[in-house]
Amino acid sequence: MKISVIGAGNVGSTTALKLVQKNLADVVLVDIAEGVAEGKALDIQHSVAVWNGESKIKGTTGISQISGSDIVIVTAGFPRKPGMNRDELLKTNENIIKSISAEIKKHAPDSIVIVVTNPLDIMTYLALKKTGFPRERVLGMAGILDTSRFKALISEETKTNYNDIETMVLGGHNELMVPLVNQTTVSNRPLKDVLSSDKIEELLEKTRGIGKQIVEKSGSAYYAPSAAIVSMVEAIKNDTGKTLPISVHLEGEYNQNSICMGVPVSLGKDGMKKIIELNLSEKERKALNNSAKTIKENIARLKL
Repeated sequence: MKISVIGAGNVGSTTALKLVQKNLADVVLVDIAEGVAEGKALDIQHSVAVWNGESKIKGTTGISQISGSDIVIVTAGFPRKPGMNRDELLKTNENIIKSISAEIKKHAPDSIVIVVTNPLDIMTYLALKKTGFPRERVLGMAGILDTSRFKALISEETKTNYNDIETMVLGGHNELMVPLVNQTTVSNRPLKDVLSSDKIEELLEKTRGIGKQIVEKSGSAYYAPSAAIVSMVEAIKNDTGKTLPISVHLEGEYNQNSICMGVPVSLGKDGMKKIIELNLSEKERKALNNSAKTIKENIARLKL
């Protein structure tokens, strides 16, 4: 498998490192900054030699080198700065995603695209429109990351191992994300039977705001985002059919149309296999509709 990672910043380079560590693919790391991708790729390749791995990686400024890629991961763009929300990046990153999408369409027309650039759901929608690819092959990484954060907070609060917690976060990758409390279990017990309603509400607020907290403390999250990206790659490469919360284009599912938003998706070798429609509570459905409304408002701001 060949995977190209566009953007050699913290998220892109960490993702590239994890891909070759796991021997998932040969990797092309692309960045417009002269020498950055090349230098990081050399360093990563030398690390492969330490553990006698098999994957190869090269860095380049030439985006045409993505030719023949099975998967293209887009992390390029400006990151959030302290005090910003993700939606404020729309104007900044719109032209970047338009340009990259045109290059993907030209050089890797059969690839599966994983969008990571914020604002995630809007940039996924933009990449879908500008590549013209079927919706099965344009995926946004967000819900996996948000779910991991909710799960980590539950684990810390309940002193429970991660593998004993089942949960999922849907909706937009923003402050209106929708953690599914009614679908969450801790050691096979409903979360509502384990924690008080006040404590659950506290964890929900922390989940929605923890990305901002990371930005303010260290500038950017990249370890967890890269882990989430790699989990998508593994499901695609191994054709597992694993269900993960991913931003995809909705065509009537969850009563939404012409929008990319986080929903449960079964992943396989061709990208999205199917969207899983969960039985949501009235409160969860209203929250999801509210999240969708904000995404649609931002999509309307795009210059398509």
